[in-house]
Amino acid sequence: MEEAAASPILSVRGLHVRFRTGQGVLHAVKGIDLDVSAGETVAIVGESGSGKSQTVMALMGLLAANGWAQGSARYRGEELIGLPPAALNRYRGSKITMIFQEPMSSLDPLYRIGDQIALPLITHGGLSRRQAQARAVDLLRLVRIPDPERRLASYPHELSGGQRQRVMIAMALANRPDILIADEPTTALDVTVQARILELLAELKHRLGMAIVFITHDLGIVRRFAERTYVMKDGEVVESGATPALFAAPQHPYTRRLIEAEPRGRKTPPPPGAPVVLDAKDIRVRFELRSGLFGRARHEIRAVDDVDLDIRAGETVGVVGESGSGKSTLGRAILRLVPAAGLVRFEDRNLTPLDPRAMRPIRKHLQLVFQDPFGSLSPRMTVGEIVTEGLLVHQPALTGRERDKRAAQALEEVRLDPSSRNRFPHEFSGGQRQRIAIARALILRPKLVVLDEPTSALDRSVQSEIVELLRELQQEHGLAYLFISHDLAVVRALSDRILVMKEGRVVERGTTAEIFTQPREVYTRELMAAAFLSSTARSHLTRRVRSACGGNRPDHPAE
Repeated sequence: MEEAAASPILSVRGLHVRFRTGQGVLHAVKGIDLDVSAGETVAIVGESGSGKSQTVMALMGLLAANGWAQGSARYRGEELIGLPPAALNRYRGSKITMIFQEPMSSLDPLYRIGDQIALPLITHGGLSRRQAQARAVDLLRLVRIPDPERRLASYPHELSGGQRQRVMIAMALANRPDILIADEPTTALDVTVQARILELLAELKHRLGMAIVFITHDLGIVRRFAERTYVMKDGEVVESGATPALFAAPQHPYTRRLIEAEPRGRKTPPPPGAPVVLDAKDIRVRFELRSGLFGRARHEIRAVDDVDLDIRAGETVGVVGESGSGKSTLGRAILRLVPAAGLVRFEDRNLTPLDPRAMRPIRKHLQLVFQDPFGSLSPRMTVGEIVTEGLLVHQPALTGRERDKRAAQALEEVRLDPSSRNRFPHEFSGGQRQRIAIARALILRPKLVVLDEPTSALDRSVQSEIVELLRELQQEHGLAYLFISHDLAVVRALSDRILVMKEGRVVERGTTAEIFTQPREVYTRELMAAAFLSSTARSHLTRRVRSACGGNRPDHPAE
């Protein structure tokens, strides 16, 4: 490792990144040093706001208009910091390329996939349009997009999340770069899709002999795929070194905290004989799609297909599965938020025949917490107003002073300072915003809370705090949870029982211990293998990749 580090192709020294803001100058990156050698995978890890993304944005000359960089970043001896855009374009998109976290935001929705892949080939590679289109087919085949000739004519919205990320990888590889920067490329993907993308990147690295700079807050990915790791906190590198050594004996307290941030422990089971809060039978949700001339052709989607579910007071039922499996639609169906067939009983009352007006007084007992707290909290309302919004509907007799007192109590319950209730959502971190969303649900003293991916957008350490908070609140109030997630580590820490969904149906169910230790279905085993890739599986993957590539010999896709 020392020999590789002695001859880096990218060498960063004393890099500073600053931004002008309304509150003054923000010092986002504070004099960091970093090296990347040919053919190695380097990870930059840290929580949101640590400066890891701004570091690579500075290298690529992609800082926002109010930001600037100082220091040195040399690619094969050539200084990048301070280069004008025209000079930087000799490197970015050809020698150094980047893939981003959310491909739907990075791909132009108005242009076909083939045209977007061809653009860097024409711009940097000097290819004709016909040559670029032919090369685009090769690249789509390289990243394992099925039927690549047909997919050239597709628009981004016609592809799945995993396919869009593969297209971004194809664009990044178009000119055979020396360095591929991957900024949280798998965070928004299901565990099985995530595993396939990581396997693909590992294989491409060996085939093309390129270096990868992996930016992530997921230490499980780092442990499996990175050779060296830099840990960032508050704009500084607090620890770096060979990945195995760093994980085996972390020196900095922050590194130890990140490594230990995996949700741990198990929730307390519900008391024996706890009453059934919700009982659902034969839940079915159908969506009709129209296509063809004037929308005459009809196609029915079975989003949820004959699902049974019951939840007791103090119990958490986890629902897992890939995107499109129907888990979020199931949660909305039992809350009567989408049209659904089947029987839904809340306590001793049949909800199925109730219209929206009849459902209104029951809604205070059935609450929903969304995945993205920033999107679900009104930016124009104070936190106190957001938290007490439900009281205006369900307890209109309360005075303003009484509502304010209840808001303070609710915020205190989710471990937030009650005095912050006059601030706005943008003034809080992601984890704090999720606590606000939980407080909004709990202020009505519900009996069932549907939690739809409430931790997927959060850092691991913040996830652990939210999981612990949810367990404490459940035990304190006897809450029933339906916990929907593709993050199996979080599901394991929070659930008593688990439903595994695929294509709208429950393919397996059982206690958390049964599902995690003795999964019966192949699909469940694939989910587990993708989420908890063991060292044995990693060795097998590495051998398989090298075997497929003919050892460590760099290879080109055209060959």
